[in-house]
Amino acid sequence: MHLSLDGAWSLSYHREEHNMPPVSEWPVIEAEVPGNVELDLFRNGKEPDPYYGENEYLFRKYEYCAWNFEKTVFVGSEFENKEVVLVFEGLSCIADIYVNDIPVGHTENALIPHEIRVTNALRPGCENTFRVYIHSAFLHARKQDFPVSVIGNEGTAEYTALRMPPHSFGWDIMPRFLSAGMWRGVTLKTEEPVRLTQVYYATTSADEKQANVVFRYRFETDDIEIDGYSVRVYMNDSLVYDAPAAFTAGSGGFTLKNPSLWWPKGYGEANLYKARMELLRNGEAIACDETTIGVRHAEVISKMAPDDEGEFIIRINGVKILAKGSNWVPMDAFHSRDAERYEKAVALFNEAGCNIVRMWGGNTYEDHALFDLFDASGIMVWHDFSYGCAIYRQDSAFLDPAYREAVTVIRRLRNHPSIILWAGDNECDDAYNWYNYTPGGNHYNALTREALPRAVRENDPYRIFLPSSPYIDNGVDRLLVPEQHNWGPRAYFKDDFYRLTRAHFVSECGYHGCPSPESLRKFIPEEELWPMSDRAWKTHNSEYRLLIKRGYDRNELMAKQVKIMCGEMPETLEEFALISQFTQAEAKKYFIESTRIHKWRRTGIIWWNMIDGWPQISDAVVDWYYVKKRAFDAIRRVQTPICIMLEEHNAWGHKVILGNDSRSSKEVVYRIIDADTNETLLESSAVSEANENSVLGEITLLPGVRKLLLIEWFIDGERRTNHMLTGQPSYAKDDLIRWAKKIDEFCD
Repeated sequence: MHLSLDGAWSLSYHREEHNMPPVSEWPVIEAEVPGNVELDLFRNGKEPDPYYGENEYLFRKYEYCAWNFEKTVFVGSEFENKEVVLVFEGLSCIADIYVNDIPVGHTENALIPHEIRVTNALRPGCENTFRVYIHSAFLHARKQDFPVSVIGNEGTAEYTALRMPPHSFGWDIMPRFLSAGMWRGVTLKTEEPVRLTQVYYATTSADEKQANVVFRYRFETDDIEIDGYSVRVYMNDSLVYDAPAAFTAGSGGFTLKNPSLWWPKGYGEANLYKARMELLRNGEAIACDETTIGVRHAEVISKMAPDDEGEFIIRINGVKILAKGSNWVPMDAFHSRDAERYEKAVALFNEAGCNIVRMWGGNTYEDHALFDLFDASGIMVWHDFSYGCAIYRQDSAFLDPAYREAVTVIRRLRNHPSIILWAGDNECDDAYNWYNYTPGGNHYNALTREALPRAVRENDPYRIFLPSSPYIDNGVDRLLVPEQHNWGPRAYFKDDFYRLTRAHFVSECGYHGCPSPESLRKFIPEEELWPMSDRAWKTHNSEYRLLIKRGYDRNELMAKQVKIMCGEMPETLEEFALISQFTQAEAKKYFIESTRIHKWRRTGIIWWNMIDGWPQISDAVVDWYYVKKRAFDAIRRVQTPICIMLEEHNAWGHKVILGNDSRSSKEVVYRIIDADTNETLLESSAVSEANENSVLGEITLLPGVRKLLLIEWFIDGERRTNHMLTGQPSYAKDDLIRWAKKIDEFCD
């Protein structure tokens, strides 16, 4: 039995200070649940659009406020004589909860759901008042202990003391909004006296002939004796297990013959099963759990050793997978709006041919609806826990709640077949190097070496845990570990830093690209639009100018990258945006092609990133308004399972590489032409062997010759395309503009 408390609530607020007036005297506005207080203030005309111009800074004063939400609703008599739980799917952050003025609970974590028992405070059959009082998170953080070793990203140490999305405090990709509110749904529900509390499935081995699946279960009952209890499991309505339940915790397993396996995109179908577990008493089903699972065996082989001695490779159902995908960043600075962006965002991942996504550790934890989409799409998930770019406290007061948070997240998401590994954090191992701490300090990080791995081992024992991303251990140099984040000087994208990387697997690598002028006009005031201002443009490269002076300026870097490419600064915004996007497209294409060409020495790339979480200037290839930059189509072409690419110039020319990232061999008919002369430089047919690369030939060119080469190939009658820009910059601006048009006309 459920009663939704979503919708309109009354919201009052006041600066949290000594001698505050009573709540009844605070200003009152109408709030929406799910929601965020900034959106409520905007909706009620108290503040302007937080995403326009420099309006972000108008919300700084609200970081010191307390917020009081109230709602009175009729609760039916059907809740009488029942155990009743008030469920907050997302509550930010330091909150006291009251039902009919009776205190029922306290929360301090915005990232996970909270279930609060309210049976004794509830009055079924009449109206009930629910009140949520949220304290200033910023002021709460100031009361915490901060050992001198604790440090946060860009000087915002307060986020290390608060379990809110790290990006909320200001990041190089997100604005600073220390939001409060019920950002996911709120529900009043009854709790059944007999219920399954945990159901867990894992595939221990799988191939086309047979798969072995194990399961675990936990149930609760108010019966003293459990003789006569049993458990049945069905897969797609076929009975696969039926046995007595000797205790309230149990396990079992079954074998599937000729299973329909779950495969990553490009390697097969993402087949799913409907798993149903029934708890029976004397043959009668009294509780049931229905879960969609995928039958697949996932391995991540991570060998920590320097350079060629190391390894980082993904195997699914015994097959090596070349991983190609993007990082998942916040869908919105205000997470109450995340879910409405899920489908469009995942459609972009599918269209671009991504077979992996990394849930970046500076974010919140996303909901089931997103992972359902990943499951159905065959997109593997690398899942960071929500810690990033910081040195966190090491005491039990911090670590014990961190362990409980991880348990909650793991139990909530672990049955999704798309999730292939858990990672402890984003770049916290590396942070020990940034701040020049005593070498090896990250080895003793109890968060990622004790609390989080214990949570994974106990609650998801068949998945790998990676302490950090990148994981730096055993004295291996940070630039020689197997898995790396390739952020360097961000100069020319083919310079030594990128070209000579020793990474086996690159889990972050980006390059800037200007949004379209049409998009820029939606959030940059016209008078600041061009030349780019030092105010609104800087605000929207996510530099929080009130507090932060970043060590680099993304806008300046982007302008320099344009100058590298064409030797000058374009005079108009339209030309600047075009050349910037052309440059970004060439960079992202190069990063992915380098990974594919060096297969299996390189085993994957998760580039940064697909789509913006607010209107900004960034590395994303799709802006906040879903407008694709040129890089999107370039990526889509080179992430297709069978692709023809040209290697960088060596000796007398460019080797032509046929890459196959699939389990099928295919005949390919191809040709390569000079875009300016239409001369055919190479054409033939070849068999592309499953999951391997082959060399088709070589295009002879003198070093440094600047040309646009266009590539097309046919597989089973379907046309695919790619291109190659030869030579080195600077290219003539007019050539780049002309070539951009030719690419658009030729390529699919």
